[in-house]
Amino acid sequence: MRILLTGGTGFIGTALTEALLSSGCELIILSRGVHAKRIGCRFVRSLDEIAATEPLDAAINLAGASLAARRWSAGYKREIVASRTGVTRQLLELFARLERPPEALLSASAIGYYGHHGDECLTETSLLTSPLTSTLSPQAKPGFAQRLCSDWEALALQASQYGVRVCLLRLGVVLDGGGGALLEMAKSFRFGVASWLGSGEQWLSWVHRQDVVRAIQFLLQRDDLQGPFNITSPEPVTGRDFAQALQAHHRTFLRAGVPAPVMRVLVGEMADELLLAGQRVLPHALESAGFAFTYPTIQGALAAIYADHVALRIHSSSHQA
Repeated sequence: MRILLTGGTGFIGTALTEALLSSGCELIILSRGVHAKRIGCRFVRSLDEIAATEPLDAAINLAGASLAARRWSAGYKREIVASRTGVTRQLLELFARLERPPEALLSASAIGYYGHHGDECLTETSLLTSPLTSTLSPQAKPGFAQRLCSDWEALALQASQYGVRVCLLRLGVVLDGGGGALLEMAKSFRFGVASWLGSGEQWLSWVHRQDVVRAIQFLLQRDDLQGPFNITSPEPVTGRDFAQALQAHHRTFLRAGVPAPVMRVLVGEMADELLLAGQRVLPHALESAGFAFTYPTIQGALAAIYADHVALRIHSSSHQA
């Protein structure tokens, strides 16, 4: 399978690249960086480098500036939007000029699509608005992230006009060692403090990075599947539950929440959008299609992540010796 990949050098993209190459796929990766040559992998700095006659079986779009990289100034919000919609528009322009557009586009999105609904369980059929009144659901709270995801998905769906099967990847918080959200979430634990944000009762819909990669490979192979897919563990947890699960892997002497007002002062609008509220999201479409998660529970996921971390540290020490 010949695949075009954007965002291939990011946290998810690097793991996905290794998995796809290992399975025998040939990759074209959009990246502005300088990369060493790899068998089965070609880097391009612009999609204009891809000829109209180039054969592509699928495209995977993971490009986008991090939502949590820094405070949401007006300028950074514009960068977040442009980094997603800009690349998606470039993909649409590519599909329009290809003699044979790819059969599938797997386009990243996020569970921010749903807005905030309190304790309500959300599946792919959940709506931000009430289907009976066309008004906001009583618990729903739209915001920047919701509008971003909604606009991004609408743009990606335009690929269907070229006969492309579109799958929307509504990602939860992706966890694994070596980077990503866990590095920041576990920071206080490394100093002996088990912490959570605000009340700690907000929901965290998380997923192990290996399950993200497996879900993407699953959707690539299933030409009968299209539309939105929640890529989250079937067992979301609250902030306090997550802190308790993390404590099993750190020596802590204090448990304390970070007050909501403090978070608002520290990170501004992002606090209420991403940190102090959450979504209780379930991967109904994936599971209904027969996908089974390797790490359905937070305890199992963290155990695997920390076991890999210890194994890597031992391996590195033995090489240095």
